[in-house]
Amino acid sequence: MPVLQINGLTKTYGKIKALQDLSLTIEAGNVYGILGPNGSGKTTTLGIVLGILKQDSGSYTWFDGEFGEHSRMKIGAILETPNFFPYLSAVKNLDIVRHIKKSKQKDFDEILEMVNLAKRKNSKFRTYSLGMKQRLAIAATMIGDPDVIIFDEPTNGLDPQGIAEVRETLQNVAATGKTVIMASHILDEVEKICSHVAIIKDGHLLATGTVGSILSDDVTIEISSENQEVLKTFLNSYPGARDIKMTNGHYEFILAEDLSVQSLSQDLFKKGIVLTHLVARKKRLEDEFLEITKETN
Repeated sequence: MPVLQINGLTKTYGKIKALQDLSLTIEAGNVYGILGPNGSGKTTTLGIVLGILKQDSGSYTWFDGEFGEHSRMKIGAILETPNFFPYLSAVKNLDIVRHIKKSKQKDFDEILEMVNLAKRKNSKFRTYSLGMKQRLAIAATMIGDPDVIIFDEPTNGLDPQGIAEVRETLQNVAATGKTVIMASHILDEVEKICSHVAIIKDGHLLATGTVGSILSDDVTIEISSENQEVLKTFLNSYPGARDIKMTNGHYEFILAEDLSVQSLSQDLFKKGIVLTHLVARKKRLEDEFLEITKETN
């Protein structure tokens, strides 16, 4: 069942078109990344579907309309820097959130364990690092056992350790089976956490699908030998190599999907070509993202 159906959302700010006819479908259980550069329309999209902003045109439906105006009660979200009372502990701050959400939940131990704050649950919020504060905000979204969790740039402003901690927390949340929607401009985050991705730029949807379908199956080979001319002749006549070019003293090319690095090595060996360098790498989401967004420039 679709958790969220977005149809033709358009939003302008004066002459700036923040969203242009955006349509998306997010299914239950997806860990869905909305990926795009800063200013691409990610936060505007989330603001609209959470009822904070009003679209110019288009529509959206939560839970196939099952809960009507009460659908917001099924959603936990962080859209900005989390604000808690600095002089209160994690537990007391979460209890305030519980009252706001009108939740009957009184035991926060499981949530705090999930975000790795159980040992600091009685520490005052002001003593927390930025990463800990963000993890407490993630814990707050879990109160009331919502079906959908929404995060907007969850690692913004964090140092590398904080990013790693928050990423692990998000993976823990995703592992619960809840639907997670995460807006980010950080490619590595989306690739490591999300099952599905929508790439947007300047308010336009450029690509959408599973992370696996967006990622190419192409393998890039970087290769050198004792005799580069012989290697060049081999590659130019090798049916499994395409897009051959010289990069930093090595030949680089795309290996055909039906071939393996092992078969390439065997073919080189049969020709008596001795390698001095061989690196194989699959295209990452970053490469695909750059290629997709470049096409619209």
